[in-house]
Formats: sequence, C-alpha cells, structure tokens
Amino acid sequence: MTVHPTHSTARSVSRRRRVALYAASLLCCSAILTALPGGASAAPAADAPAPGPAALAVAFEDQFDGPAGAAVDGGKWQIETGDNVNNHERQYYTPGNDNAALDGQGNLVITARKENPGNYQCWYGTCEYTSSRLNTSGKFSAAYGHVEARIKIPRGQGIWPAFWMLGDDIGNVGWPNSGEIDVMENVGFEPGTVHGTLHGPGYSGSGGIGAAYTLPNGQAFADDFHTFAVDWAPDSITWSVDGQVFQRRTPADLGGNQWVFNKSFFLILNLAVGGYWPGDPDGSTQFPQQMVIDYVRVTTGD
Repeated sequence: MTVHPTHSTARSVSRRRRVALYAASLLCCSAILTALPGGASAAPAADAPAPGPAALAVAFEDQFDGPAGAAVDGGKWQIETGDNVNNHERQYYTPGNDNAALDGQGNLVITARKENPGNYQCWYGTCEYTSSRLNTSGKFSAAYGHVEARIKIPRGQGIWPAFWMLGDDIGNVGWPNSGEIDVMENVGFEPGTVHGTLHGPGYSGSGGIGAAYTLPNGQAFADDFHTFAVDWAPDSITWSVDGQVFQRRTPADLGGNQWVFNKSFFLILNLAVGGYWPGDPDGSTQFPQQMVIDYVRVTTGD
C-alpha cells in the first residue's frame, strides 16, 4: 500500500507505517493497528441477539488466573516491545510484566503510565509513556467461530484500547492483504462508543468497512465490564456488544474488493496512548490508565 503523507490521509498512512513496528519486533508477524472507520456503516440489528457459542468447542481460553503481579501465560501470549512511529502513538510497549500483569483476581491488567523508568527512546525522542501489547501469533490462530473478550476499558483523551485480529499469513502477504478484524476499538474522546471494522485490500486505513456501537443514556464503557464479540463464518462476520448485534458484514459489502477472512487469524490486545485517531493526551488525561481483561475465549466448530 503506497500512501503519501498528507493531512487528509493521515489515518491511512498510520496503518502503512505500522509495518515499521513489526520490522523492529521479533515477536510478531506484524504491527498494524486499526484506524478510524472511513464512514462505512451498517444498520444496527435492534434487539437482535448475537449467535451464541453454546454448541461450539473451546479452542482458546485465558481466564488470567494466577498470583498478583505475574506475567501472562507465555504458552498463549507473546509480548511485543518498541515504539510506534507508524501511528504517531506516544507509548513504548514494554517487555514482561512491566505494563501487563495479572491482578490475582482473575484479570489481566494492561496499564498505561506517564513514565519512562527504562529511558526508552521513541520516534519523537525520549518516550513519555509506557504500555503493553500482546498477541497469540505462533501460539494460537483459528478460522471461524465465536471470538469474545470481557473487558473494562480505560478512559481519557488520547487513550486507545483495542481487541483485534490479523491474518496468520501476514508475514507472507503483508498488510492489508492479510486482513484485519477489529473486534473492539475505543478512542477516549468517545467514552460511550466502540468501533468494529474490517480492513483488507482496497478497504484499509480510513477506508475500512465498519460501524459503531454506542451505549444508551450517556453511559461510558469505562464504568463497567462489557463483552465484545464477533461471530465469524465463511463469508460472514457479525459484531456484538453484550450480546446485542450492531453490524454484519459479507463480501457484498466490499464493493467488489477481495474478502480475505476465510482463513486463520491470531488475536491481539493492546492499550495505545496518543496517535492520529485519538489525538494525544492533554491536561484532562489522568494516569495511570488500565485496560482490565476478565477473559478471552474463542469457540469453534472443530
């Protein structure tokens, strides 16, 4: 994907630039985070229940049980490290349990801090923030099924939590040909809204195909845990929040572009600080901020 950096294409450029983080990390096939959906929308299916996972077998699950302060299970997750010039994020992703640790109560806590005890260097100079990003590449991937996580997201201007997936073949075909499925993204200036988006060849970056879900009555997602999920089948992906469907996508939505989601994908959790889409933190942003994950589960028909 070739995009020249202009103001109007900043969000598209951010996706292309994430390839640099991938090249700098030996732990991940790629590092391309999502950008703002480019106006694509789908009419919410009001009060329609999400297809349930009851008849499916658990293919992957982490309930994050363990002592407080322990790192995540290395048999399931790998930790990415480095900064991210690609999206102009401000944080440095640290190793081990520095910014991602169990809380001893069955949760994984990813913490974004305004600090830099390791004197990490970022694209803009000495890093101002630290956080964490982890993925299942090389450890778990799957095609199809019910993919969900129960998460309490953080809040504040410039805060950007995400739960998403990348095609397992990204090391061979690159992004966006690998495909990207964003189960949940939130940017801090929208406390009551999350986004679900598809990215692929011809519909990447700001041209991603997606829709948003907004809580009723002015509620904020940071106030409680919510379950974010996709139900994924050949030629169909359906998004839900707390069991309420808000979007379904099929090849017919891609305007003739290629559907690249009939193959295996791996999982990613991360908490970014700043970037083209959320903007940078300001005087109103409090630190530390925490993304608390109760569980991640994938159920399939296998």
